[in-house]
Amino acid sequence: MKGILLVNLGSPDSTSVKDVKNYLDEFLMDERVIDTPYLTRCLLVKGIILNTRPKQSAEAYSKVWTEDGSPLIVISEKFTAKIKKQVDAPVALAMRYGKPSIETGITELANQGVTDILLVPMYPQFAMATTETIVVLAEKIIRDKFPNINLSSLPAFYHKQDYIDVLSKSIQETLEKEEYDHLLFSYHGVPERHIKNSDVTGNHCKLNGECCNTKSDAHEFCYRHQCYATTQGVVEKLNLKPGFYSTSFQSRLGKDPWLQPYTDVTINDRAQNGIKKLAVVTPAFVADCLETIEEIGMEAKHEFEENTGEKFTTIPCLNDRDDWVEIVSNWLNEWLNK
Repeated sequence: MKGILLVNLGSPDSTSVKDVKNYLDEFLMDERVIDTPYLTRCLLVKGIILNTRPKQSAEAYSKVWTEDGSPLIVISEKFTAKIKKQVDAPVALAMRYGKPSIETGITELANQGVTDILLVPMYPQFAMATTETIVVLAEKIIRDKFPNINLSSLPAFYHKQDYIDVLSKSIQETLEKEEYDHLLFSYHGVPERHIKNSDVTGNHCKLNGECCNTKSDAHEFCYRHQCYATTQGVVEKLNLKPGFYSTSFQSRLGKDPWLQPYTDVTINDRAQNGIKKLAVVTPAFVADCLETIEEIGMEAKHEFEENTGEKFTTIPCLNDRDDWVEIVSNWLNEWLNK
């Protein structure tokens, strides 16, 4: 029997400092998030970050927490419930960090007699710290505890036309409501070394912009290329004019160079250079979360307005939109019908 496992990032159990600290410990100790030797990572995370950041992060989570809990979890549960109505197979939801765990999700499917699982990382673009870490952990769990289950995974869908179509439609719905001066595509950032580490050719990625536009096998696993390809897909679909849009990267951590241009710097620059009405879309996420609601919708909005900006709008993620649910259901049904 076939089954589906949807996997997203995850969330703390609550906004308490203790729960946030536990979540950050699991998240940041992942070798594909902070890809340094174990002892170095342990010193950085357990010796420094977990002694300073949990309180600040807990305060940020408290700003976005709903009566039903974490926005990411709540939205993911609503999305999963809709998916279950459109596919004739067992469907489970899991998180890479926190609860429900990937092992819990696999166990849920195995208990229903599933022997063939399609793993669906809920990220449009491939990255070490998102898709790769989900796949690697799921493979390990299957190998160690469920050797009779076959596992396959849905590839990154950043370039699928039906995804581009629904993303473009969600953006257009906002742009039609009011005239904006600029549209910013803000993707989650990653360290530059992650891009080079993911280069299967070993020599293609130069991080100079040209390599992303030069055809290569490296693009299958190049987060930077896939982000710019997503932007370009929307630009072509909506016929956006040059100068009206730009791409940036948010949420950097530490002193190492991350993908640029940085979102906070870009937003401030747009405001200081006369952009009064700015719309921001976050296509690295399919469900609204701390990074979209608090970091962009609150902090970035405040900075924009402090720099003489007048209108700042965060375009919602695809969340549990019916047209988005239909597209994902079509992908799943294609696999189920093979």
